[in-house]
Amino acid sequence: MDDADARALAERFDQWKLPKSFAEDPYPTYRALLRYAPIKRFDDGTCFISRYADLVTVYRDTKRFSSDKKVEFKPKFGDSPLYLHHTTSLVFNDPPLHTRVRSIIVGALTPKAIARLEPDLIRLVDGLLDRMAEKGTADLIEDFAAAIPIEVIGNLLRVPHEDRGPLREWSLSILGALEPVLTPQQEARGNAAVVEFQDYLEELIADRRKNPGDPSVDVLTRLMQGDGDERLSHVELVQNCIFLLNAGHETTTNLIGNGLHILTEWPDEKRRLIKDPSLIGTAVEEFLRYESSNQLGNRITTEDVELGGEALPKGTRITLCIGAANRDPAQFPDPDRMDISRTPNKHLAFAWGPHLCAGHAFARLEGKTAIGRFLARFPNYELDGAPVRGGRVRFRGFASLPARVA
Repeated sequence: MDDADARALAERFDQWKLPKSFAEDPYPTYRALLRYAPIKRFDDGTCFISRYADLVTVYRDTKRFSSDKKVEFKPKFGDSPLYLHHTTSLVFNDPPLHTRVRSIIVGALTPKAIARLEPDLIRLVDGLLDRMAEKGTADLIEDFAAAIPIEVIGNLLRVPHEDRGPLREWSLSILGALEPVLTPQQEARGNAAVVEFQDYLEELIADRRKNPGDPSVDVLTRLMQGDGDERLSHVELVQNCIFLLNAGHETTTNLIGNGLHILTEWPDEKRRLIKDPSLIGTAVEEFLRYESSNQLGNRITTEDVELGGEALPKGTRITLCIGAANRDPAQFPDPDRMDISRTPNKHLAFAWGPHLCAGHAFARLEGKTAIGRFLARFPNYELDGAPVRGGRVRFRGFASLPARVA
């Protein structure tokens, strides 16, 4: 794309009127915005920021750039289950509420809990690989990437196996309501999912009160007990259990699916990783940077501020483009090249600062275990049909990824 086309693309970009092609490949638009409109202003007063340095500034300053969505989500969701959920969960709140809830969740996701998770995770991954080997073909999303985080979060919360069937659809429906433009169908599905998930959790929590688990490894018991003098209210407990599933499922599914797809597009990097499995750690970081599972975030200014040389008045709604920032050439040399040994690699896939993803260690462990063991078992895997993107712009991943594994 020449400069004139890139400039025109940046000028006509409108996050509220995105073409269908954007969900398939947003990166030409991101490159144009980074070059010609890193802080893109819209007629409604909102803005879309794509520069790495500007996102870091926003992430660090929770006082002037608020995550609280009560004002923003009221006209979008009204008095609805979706509104209650998204304004109570960890990610859409500021300190001190955010700090209190996050400390309890992080206290539950201890190194001991992670260490206890790994043997079960390996058994889960190997069992999925065995089933794929028997068939010779697989959908790498349904048969692998999506199956792993559902089981991991289910194990952490001790959700009985027979109850896990609806979890993925609930998660997809609730997170689907966070798209920039919400359809009536997405809104209805999202509200129904919150209600159904809440009803299920009420039963699970009641049972756990009667039969508490080991709080060092049972996350739900730990959340119910709190951290020192800090306790979650009942509403906070229910909504943040929903949040844990949503945050742990969608992004990790996308990390695994995107990573396996990326390696089919970069065969030299695939061969490097197969030859030297010790690169799996830096490879996972590069997958997170190159195809960020979560592409967009949001903030609102609490006072008049200056960001990247632009004056933003109080009340400005900001979209943070994580996907663009992770391809910013000012931060990442040759950003459109996949390099599984890239260092340093301070990507923003897990956000930054006080809002750093509480479950990032779990996600990394799942990504390294799943992709590393898959490659060791099926080094010659190939796509077997057209991949189907998820069709969303906030969360980037696949709905289907057919492959031959043997």
